[in-house]
Amino acid sequence: MTAPAVFQFTAPMCPERHIEAAELLGADVKNVKKEDAGRVLSETVRQFMYDLNIDDGLTQLGFSTQDIPALVKGTLPQHRVTKLAPRPQSEEDLSKLFENSMKVY
Repeated sequence: MTAPAVFQFTAPMCPERHIEAAELLGADVKNVKKEDAGRVLSETVRQFMYDLNIDDGLTQLGFSTQDIPALVKGTLPQHRVTKLAPRPQSEEDLSKLFENSMKVY
């Protein structure tokens, strides 16, 4: 559910890898600029989610914006998620990622 928002967030740290991932998923990347890497990968993943009829965001899984503080609190100790990300994140960053994941497409 959070992949599009996460890729948008992490792309500035390694845009080439994000562009490569979008290409591997079928996106036309021949004219993609580095600063657009996150948007292109996020849009590509969103399209897959839509085509596969994946729930449209965290709201369809029963979450609301009121749940964001608990989601952030639950994410912080998950070092395999937070410490392996190419970009460090604050509690505010995580809150924004969850907010941007309430509706995906």
